[in-house]
Amino acid sequence: SFGKTVSMSKGAYLIIEHTEALHVIDVNSGNRSNKATNQEDTAMEVNMIAAAEIARQLRLRDMGGIIVIDFIDMSNPENRKVLFDFLKEEMSDDKAKHKILPPSKFGLVQITRQRVRPEVNIKTREEDPNNESGEIEAPIQIIDKITFDLERVLKNHKDVVLNVHPFVAAYLTKGFPSLRSKWFLEHKKWVKIIPRDAYTYLEYHFYDKKENAIIE
Repeated sequence: SFGKTVSMSKGAYLIIEHTEALHVIDVNSGNRSNKATNQEDTAMEVNMIAAAEIARQLRLRDMGGIIVIDFIDMSNPENRKVLFDFLKEEMSDDKAKHKILPPSKFGLVQITRQRVRPEVNIKTREEDPNNESGEIEAPIQIIDKITFDLERVLKNHKDVVLNVHPFVAAYLTKGFPSLRSKWFLEHKKWVKIIPRDAYTYLEYHFYDKKENAIIE
């Protein structure tokens, strides 16, 4: 509920931006296939997942006013109607007064929603300890970023090593089941994790043992 990025299943994610006039939610398919033969099906699947998550996020953050959702474009009008009806159903138990307009041909959906309580809007950036005038992302978000990047990296690399700060390495490997064990169950690939004392808290790099190179 605090971050700008909201991860969803199947690699999809949301980007939530706040402006003075409105809220904007962008739906992204992540690394899913974009081949012409299945682009419409992929867009439909991701949009349906996103609609359910968006309805939840609106209640969780109590976002009010004008909300514009940029769903992935779909050429089939029937699919746009199915998405619209599904979003209305997902928001049917929302206690806040709201109105949803049908998606445009560009995939935009507009919602007006009355705020029930003050919106959850917690700053997720902190002062950069190495730069007094700069800011960095809060450490609480580093695990989500690593998990997101790992999914992308494993699509093209088999033997991957993760180099991280010792505190982060301990967090990923300790406990049962550890996060690394969960990665193995999900991706069927074991990720070796090496603690690096020279790294800052938020620094991490993936390394391909076969190519003997850092993965950017």
